[in-house]
Amino acid sequence: MRQTLLALAIVIAGAAPGAADPTDADIRAVISAQIDAFRAGDVAGAFGYASDGIRQIFRTADNFGTMVGRGYAMVIAPAEVRYGDVRNEGGGRVQRVLIRDAAGVWHALDYLMVEQEGGWRIGGVELLAEPPVGA
Repeated sequence: MRQTLLALAIVIAGAAPGAADPTDADIRAVISAQIDAFRAGDVAGAFGYASDGIRQIFRTADNFGTMVGRGYAMVIAPAEVRYGDVRNEGGGRVQRVLIRDAAGVWHALDYLMVEQEGGWRIGGVELLAEPPVGA
């Protein structure tokens, strides 16, 4: 039931009218490129889309890949990726991303995006709790 409600929310969000900000497209391109790098097994390439702050914390692509595999495995080889709204928050932009994993389970994540020299980079990812039924 929860998966059905989340899938319905995805369809409704995708049907919402409105012109996309070019910045939003740039942000989505960075997230998509990182996911594509993970799909290809290119952890070093995926690490390249992380912000300077994230790169300083994890120091190496291997450390970063280990963290992603343990806490965010759904981004390594998702069956489907959908993009929701982008909002301003915490000195950056936050992109809502809905990911369906190989088992068919939907996950909602917020990607904190920071603009730095060279463009947008991923400054953090928050895995959101499943919304309550009827929300």
